[in-house]
Amino acid sequence: MHERRFDPAMAGKLDAPERKTWLPVEAVLARLALQPDLAVADVGAGTGYFALPIAEVVGASGKVYAVDVEPQMLAKLQARVAESHTVNVHCVHGEASATNIPDSSCDLILMANVWHEFDSHPAVLGEAARILKPAGRIAILDWCADLDSPPGPPKAHRIAKRDVCDLLAASGWKVLYIADAGMFSYLVMASRPD
Repeated sequence: MHERRFDPAMAGKLDAPERKTWLPVEAVLARLALQPDLAVADVGAGTGYFALPIAEVVGASGKVYAVDVEPQMLAKLQARVAESHTVNVHCVHGEASATNIPDSSCDLILMANVWHEFDSHPAVLGEAARILKPAGRIAILDWCADLDSPPGPPKAHRIAKRDVCDLLAASGWKVLYIADAGMFSYLVMASRPD
């Protein structure tokens, strides 16, 4: 594990009540324009902070691929999925650059608070293009680089939203919008390259 990757021993922080104050799930999901029947990949799903609420919105005919590289995180998420009797969340061990999700199977990819952890953004975007359907979208939610906020990674690890947008555009993605997400994060939505 490198220094930018979230430590699974700190998993309790992901579900702490204060997180709902500074990163409200409902507000983020509203920005994603989710609807029933969609297939969504939550890459870096952790303990399911977004994956489980997304599963409710897409319904039993939808699907959520909850991808995480850390086996401990996946075990915690699998326990939560079983406890909640959620049937449409599929836990997948994988990296952002090698998700183990089938080709052209997702309508949307959410990467929440993990973009700054990735070693090769071009490889991640290549994988995203592979698993998205032709009209698919990617949502990158990450920490604002210009804030000295108490939660989140050190300021030196953060990536500015303008840099994310520039990379997406240079890689052929079409940036659809940029928005604030909670108190300390931004959300960039883009459509898949043609």
